[in-house]
Amino acid sequence: MRILHLDRDTRQNLLDELLKRSPNHYGQYEQSVSEILNDVKLRKDAAVFEYTKRFDGAGINASNIRVTKEEIEESYRLTDDSLVQVIRKALHNIRTFHEKQRQTSWFDSRPDGTILGQKVMPLHRVGVYVPGGKAAYPSSVLMNILPAKVAGVEEIVMVTPPGKDGKVSPTTLVAAHEAGADVIYKVGGAQAIGALAYGTESIPKVDKIVGPGNIYVALAKKMVYGHVSIDAIAGPSEILVIADETVNPRYVAADLLSQAEHDELASAILVTTSRELAEDVSKETDKFAKELPRAEIIKKSLDNYGYILVADTMEEAIDTANEIASEHLEIQTKNPYDVMTKIRNAGAIFIGEYSSEPLGDYFAGPNHVLPTNGTAKFFSPLSVDDFIKKSSVVAYSREALEAIHKDIEYFAEAEHLTAHANSIKVRFEKD
Repeated sequence: MRILHLDRDTRQNLLDELLKRSPNHYGQYEQSVSEILNDVKLRKDAAVFEYTKRFDGAGINASNIRVTKEEIEESYRLTDDSLVQVIRKALHNIRTFHEKQRQTSWFDSRPDGTILGQKVMPLHRVGVYVPGGKAAYPSSVLMNILPAKVAGVEEIVMVTPPGKDGKVSPTTLVAAHEAGADVIYKVGGAQAIGALAYGTESIPKVDKIVGPGNIYVALAKKMVYGHVSIDAIAGPSEILVIADETVNPRYVAADLLSQAEHDELASAILVTTSRELAEDVSKETDKFAKELPRAEIIKKSLDNYGYILVADTMEEAIDTANEIASEHLEIQTKNPYDVMTKIRNAGAIFIGEYSSEPLGDYFAGPNHVLPTNGTAKFFSPLSVDDFIKKSSVVAYSREALEAIHKDIEYFAEAEHLTAHANSIKVRFEKD
């Protein structure tokens, strides 16, 4: 991995490079995605079936687009029981964590007859997108469905692309069934997002779409926002490690590569105050890269977006981490909790040398759907909050309104909204 001294120019150049990975730069695909969405909106099922045949090679129609009970039962027979048990353990941890995020309605009443409050309600129907085809991501299934279940969403609709044989990965189906998906449809890509956003003869329109996907899925979600809500526009995966001279370089190297193996656009960055550690980690990443099966992807990822930055002080390292606002941030220092208190921007924070990032991906409980491309400065991980909505509640008695009605009328008239003022005034007209 390249080793650079951290200064103002280095940091700015790095930020500029990382921004090139943003989904906002996927413009060359926008026309294709827009055409698919418009076609699905117009022709519904017919368009979905045609695109599924073209892109996935699967002959899907109205009679087999929905995963059946028999297919789910078959998925359990095809999945190792030991993996099913691990899925259940992870599910327990994820559910337990998210249950602490629940919100409840509240009301505040006063002696004059005023009642103010907030009514908290789950969304009615949510669509969950799960990548498929050659890959299987049961962990993504759990992370997207369980917060919705905890929130109390009435209907969870999952979509995932089928293989050429028209089947869905058994582990994906097991995870979906364990997590509580109400219905699963065999469709992926931009056409699946269009079906969820607009509705077709087979697939109902949802209120919100969540879940990761490729460039076409990301752009489709961006385009349908407004017709439905979405969680976020996911970019390539990323990790940043803050470390000092006290840590094991082999641990750091292994953690950096855990994200570099995702794809060629993944970002892996070490910021350290130790030149010796920087050199040791660079050597260890080279060793691991030669041994790991996804070596080609790892090499391209590190060549494109892999950096080791040597900072003069820990404060400079922390400032850089806050500026980058990484999806995953590991703190491996002598006093990691002290560093953690100074972190403002990160999707998920992993503290100490035994809190490796994959712990969060699969098992610990916090959600692994995290903000990317610097959006951790203003976005949060997927949570129960993403699956609820709130209504304000206002109730005034005549006595309470009478005490302040002239103030409201005066305020409205100052904005030249006389009908607003009149709406209050008529309630206190002389008989």
